[in-house]
Amino acid sequence: MAGWVRRTGIGLAVLLVLLGAGWVLIGPDWRALLKNPPVGRDVLFWSQAQRDAGFRMIDRVPMIVGSRPVTAGDAAYPLPDGKPLDLGLDLDAYLTSQRSASLIIVHNGQVRLERYGLDFSASGRWTSFSVAKSLTSTLVGAAMKDGYINSLDEPVSTYISGLKGSEYDSVTIAQLLTMTSGVAWNEDYEDPHSDVARFDLQAPVEGVSTVAAYMAGLSRAHPAGEQWNYSTGETNLIGVLVSEATGKTLNVYLSEKIWTPFGMEQDATWLLGQDGREIAGCCIQATTRDFARFGLFMLAGGVVDGESILPEGWIAAATKKQADINSPGEGYGYQWWTWDDGSYQADGIFGQGIFIDPNRNLVIASNASWTSALGLRGGEWEARREFYRQVQRAVDRDKMD
Repeated sequence: MAGWVRRTGIGLAVLLVLLGAGWVLIGPDWRALLKNPPVGRDVLFWSQAQRDAGFRMIDRVPMIVGSRPVTAGDAAYPLPDGKPLDLGLDLDAYLTSQRSASLIIVHNGQVRLERYGLDFSASGRWTSFSVAKSLTSTLVGAAMKDGYINSLDEPVSTYISGLKGSEYDSVTIAQLLTMTSGVAWNEDYEDPHSDVARFDLQAPVEGVSTVAAYMAGLSRAHPAGEQWNYSTGETNLIGVLVSEATGKTLNVYLSEKIWTPFGMEQDATWLLGQDGREIAGCCIQATTRDFARFGLFMLAGGVVDGESILPEGWIAAATKKQADINSPGEGYGYQWWTWDDGSYQADGIFGQGIFIDPNRNLVIASNASWTSALGLRGGEWEARREFYRQVQRAVDRDKMD
């Protein structure tokens, strides 16, 4: 532990306050963290052991700038047990190969399967990574319903003054949502010099979010609206847009519009960037059950107690193919990955996901610690894709029995 204190520059007295005087008696999460302490904020370059330890408690790691709570209400949306779902596969082998921390399948509102691994549990919070993008985009819909945003055809710089005079003057909110701005951005997770690795290092600029300051300096690669390019930076801009338009921090607005009224069971947290704003493209920490509840919120049409949180037609537009991603049968909506069979997904690096199939009234929420960000080297991504298909087939067989 002393070596960790030296490397991170955290004083021992401060660390003991953070851990509590009885740190020797702390639970397995902290013991794992102390054994494999993550160094710095850049999770892309943590080791496997650091990721295993850190993903379950990234909002409590002393090196991280901080987080804000997304408060839940008093009554939780029920998740009753249903008949166990026979998947017709070696589930233990699949979960082991995925390095799975959690998996829950909810069909027709009932939990048909729920499993945990890596010493994680139903009460623990796991970080979402880019799953947060789909929640952030949903807040745009809420802000339109509330009258804070007039139209998706408005220029982004109408709401984010720090972008005026940049390439984003010619980019609409819709193009930002679909990642078709045409502004250059490098999302290579294994390149320490890529934009996704560097944007968090942007020096503060007085009166401007650091995200807007970084993005305003980017050049144009294509005309706006013509080509899709995945950009976490643009989701971070969406978060700035929502907070500027509503006058509320993202954690408060998410709690107000979804987390409390729909009935999430536990408080979540949202990590902050260097400028003290929520990192909108990443890092909501929540229980896997509450991520599944967000899927149920989408299946319910964004309606809570008979009141729609979103504009009419929002979910249909958000979850259909709005941009061609050069992959047959797939597309990109408003920060949702779409499939031509009508299903759609929130997806995060290292194995986080919420898969939603409206035709089958099905939600699959899962968290993992893959061996690489995209799960390509170890084959985890392709295996999870096939797992979704097997769950769909199992649901179809179940209906026929």
